[in-house]
Amino acid sequence: MSKIILFCGPTASGKSALALQTAQELGGEIVSADSMQLYRDLPIGTAQPTPAERAMVPHHLTGIFELDRRADVFDYCRRADEVIKDIVSRGKVPVVCGGTGLYIRALICGMDDLPADPALRRELDRQYDFPEAMEALKARMAEVDPIALARWHDCQRKLIRALEVKLICGKSIIELQQGFAGKRRYQAEIRLLDPESSVLKEKIYRRCLQMLANGWIEETEAAVAKGLFETPTAHQALGYKQIAAYLQGSISKEELPEKISTATWQYARRQRTWFRHQQPEPDIILN
Repeated sequence: MSKIILFCGPTASGKSALALQTAQELGGEIVSADSMQLYRDLPIGTAQPTPAERAMVPHHLTGIFELDRRADVFDYCRRADEVIKDIVSRGKVPVVCGGTGLYIRALICGMDDLPADPALRRELDRQYDFPEAMEALKARMAEVDPIALARWHDCQRKLIRALEVKLICGKSIIELQQGFAGKRRYQAEIRLLDPESSVLKEKIYRRCLQMLANGWIEETEAAVAKGLFETPTAHQALGYKQIAAYLQGSISKEELPEKISTATWQYARRQRTWFRHQQPEPDIILN
């Protein structure tokens, strides 16, 4: 069983800096566990490693997809397994770093197979897999699986998957996911970053200002022109909707940092809940 070091926690908690420092000290390489860092056209808003950071330490699974590519946990785990195997074969230490809780849990513990029906999924995608169908999807989920709706209220793809599972077997995906494998697939030292709320809010705001100064608005303009909000997965990236609203004149530039920070904080709260209750127990908790 390969040994890895894993940094996890909410967005803007400082995971990347600690992972970089650790990889430098141990002669390691970093493996991203962030579903939005997969997209090459979103480097600023998804906080991908800079060229200088990549020069210090090799980074993997960042900037590898075009915007129209669908991302899912099974493909991620396959790719991460291949990368980790290669890193270990070269005598290096894999340092996994990210905030996508489902990716991390599946990588460390594996996932039990959940029921699937390709024909049903195609029909559900036809009905619900576009932005204008979100409210109709939520209304249906409120009827058939309100627990899953509460868990993934703003994640369209996960709600569609939850609906698929519910229609196939009559059980909530939440109930079935309690069957995640208990035996770890990797010998992982898990380091959870969990700053105080006030500290994390301030970090989120300061990082937002820095990203805007670094060209996030221009990045968003280019991504929207490429069809960002018509993509199956990339459209979920934080902050881009608010910047698009600014570009359309719906909000002012002065309002923009607060709007983005508020949405990011709401997401960070959900991440904190996940890491406290859905992840394997951390070995180290860092504030």
